[in-house]
Amino acid sequence: MRALRITLIVVVILGGLFVAADRIAVYMAESKAADKIKSSQGLTTTPNVSIKGFPFLTQVVGKELDEVDIGVDGLTTDTGDGHSVRVTELDAQLHDVRISGNFSSAAADRATGSAHISYADLSRAAGPGITVAHDPSGANRVKITGSLLGFSLTAHSQVTIVNGNTIRLHAESIPGGSIPQWEDKVREKTDMERKIEGLPTGMRLDKVEASKDGIDVSVTGNDVQLTG
Repeated sequence: MRALRITLIVVVILGGLFVAADRIAVYMAESKAADKIKSSQGLTTTPNVSIKGFPFLTQVVGKELDEVDIGVDGLTTDTGDGHSVRVTELDAQLHDVRISGNFSSAAADRATGSAHISYADLSRAAGPGITVAHDPSGANRVKITGSLLGFSLTAHSQVTIVNGNTIRLHAESIPGGSIPQWEDKVREKTDMERKIEGLPTGMRLDKVEASKDGIDVSVTGNDVQLTG
């Protein structure tokens, strides 16, 4: 009986050491993955990386992780026209993550997630004198207000996704649009396309919804390249 108790104690101690080693390995892997993602995707902030599943070390031996969660706050991306847009939150869940033989890269079979852009950040991206706000009059609509040539203008724009990486705001109609060249000048202020850079390769914008606080975007992807 005493020998059995000693054996159980040894097993518990070894199990505890294994768990501790496993958690340390996870922490180190998460930190390294975050740095690698930041550098490979050209991000200005370090993402939060959380590797799910236990034990971690056996997943490493099999070179496949059950799930990896990635979160990026305050992602700022260049829109290509001299402006930038700030993504307040970007969260992604990556499933069945395959690790390369030398652990230099990783890819996920599938991924889902969400992103949020506030109206304040959209207004800044639109340029001086333009305000983007929620429009409760219809689904996925925003209200754009500003001034042009001393005249106040208000337009109601539909929010859509283009090419899986761009958010488009397009005014449904332009007040005073019958005036020659007026509509073109107004649309230079009200219409915009903001490309969201920094998404892991293989991920794309899927759906968009204009809420009271900003624009919520769902993201999805297959064969998502995390590093490399």
